Amino acid sequence: MIVLACIPARYSSTRFPAKVLAKDTGKFLIQHTYERACLASLPEKVIIAADDERIAAAAKSFGAECIMTSRNCASGTDRIAEAIQKLSAERCPLNADDIIVNLQADEPEIDPANIDKVAQLLIDNPDAPMATLAAEFQNVAQIPDPNIVKVIADCNNRAIYFSRAPIPYDREKSGIGDIKHYLRHIGIYAYRKEFLLKITALPQTPLEKIEKLEQLRAIENGFSILVGKVKHTCDGIDTPEQYAEFVKRYKKATEQFKTKKENL
Repeated sequence: MIVLACIPARYSSTRFPAKVLAKDTGKFLIQHTYERACLASLPEKVIIAADDERIAAAAKSFGAECIMTSRNCASGTDRIAEAIQKLSAERCPLNADDIIVNLQADEPEIDPANIDKVAQLLIDNPDAPMATLAAEFQNVAQIPDPNIVKVIADCNNRAIYFSRAPIPYDREKSGIGDIKHYLRHIGIYAYRKEFLLKITALPQTPLEKIEKLEQLRAIENGFSILVGKVKHTCDGIDTPEQYAEFVKRYKKATEQFKTKKENL
């Protein structure tokens, strides 16, 4: 069984245009994500699925394999499906059960262990077509934030629903109860190759359109999604302000490492 990690990357971004090519640290934003992904143990390779030649040129500059995709892909998952079809046809034939891990391009601080964790879920559960991760909330104030997706799972760790609203709704406490009852979704997925191509060929579903959450397409079509629980370690970069904070953290960590090395 082959495990591949794929990073979908598009040039346009409403809140932060060309963010994947931001380079205030001396490295492209997507380069940070790629290098973190390469630290994971299970993927045999990490590829970038891009919609713009500028991203492809950047990927080439730091030695990443890049596959060009259409600019009209409706989602990152659709972009990965197109890239995997090209990869399988032209360079690396993939079997139906091979595992594709979908990483967000704007998560430069992703924990490589989480990449292995989500892939291992499918390795350990051969009947499962798809897996994702979730973590406990750090504080109650985050729960109503619509930018932080919530997930509830059953006793077998299969997703029941994802929502931007607080779920479950605590009737006795005006909606939001004890923090221990809530899980935040972490936007990393693993798919079997055959399922990836199947789910992206299906039309968008009503709940998917309402919530703007593509993973609901699988649930609405009756497919199960395994949910693994991990510790939340980082957030994605959505705005220039968030990127500026990341740059500060990166430069501080780099300087601390340099000082430590000089003192050895």
